[in-house]
Amino acid sequence: MRLDLTGKTALVTGSSQGIGLAIAAGLAASGARVAVNGRDAGRVDAAVERVRAAGATAEVLGIAADIATDAGTADVLGRLPDVDILVNNLGIFGAEDPLAITDDEWRRYFEVNVLTAVRLTRAYLPGMTERGWGRIQYIASDSAVVIPAEMIHYGMSKTALLAVSRGFAKAASGTGVTVNAVIAGPTHTGGVEDFVYQLVDRELPWDEAQREFMRRHRPQSLLERLIEPEEIANMVVYLSSVQASATTGAAVRVDGGYVDAIVP
Repeated sequence: MRLDLTGKTALVTGSSQGIGLAIAAGLAASGARVAVNGRDAGRVDAAVERVRAAGATAEVLGIAADIATDAGTADVLGRLPDVDILVNNLGIFGAEDPLAITDDEWRRYFEVNVLTAVRLTRAYLPGMTERGWGRIQYIASDSAVVIPAEMIHYGMSKTALLAVSRGFAKAASGTGVTVNAVIAGPTHTGGVEDFVYQLVDRELPWDEAQREFMRRHRPQSLLERLIEPEEIANMVVYLSSVQASATTGAAVRVDGGYVDAIVP
């Protein structure tokens, strides 16, 4: 299956590192013109170079802007008024005592993880429907379904993204635009190795260490290892393609079997 995105323009939010960076690289390698987004200009520039070096065949541009703010969103829309593919990847997370999460923190998680995606969808969906083609995706998490006790506010925001995705898919019904959520499982991103080695023998090689971590601390995973960001990106690239034209309104799992359910 050849996934050819030549002639398409994609925006991936929060893509200066981790899963977002892998998604940007995957889309670019498939021929899309890709906009890399993050708050820090230096990290965005470095990410742009990494995407180019990974095999980009079209333009890769960097947009340093905080889309959790009105000014940042306006900057993105000013630089990139139309896109064919929107990947809402930006998200924050952190562990906190559930009874100590303040109202302001609840609002911050909803603002950053949910409303940023809603605003960009609201801005870009009309153009997609007018052109009769488009792809919108929301990067959710296994935490949307298996709410972590230490990150209820994060889980809440990811559950909300599933609802947002399904709702906008209905709004785009019959237009040629598909809208989906991707449920990512435990993934090997920045800082995860240090976290793993806090819980398992530091003398173990990485492959053994992560498998020991999964066996002891994420035993419900059927993959029995952390997911690589590129594996999440593979699904996003497919959902962005012509071949995925009949997949919409879905919550597609790339979780290594972590969620113990047949459907989300």
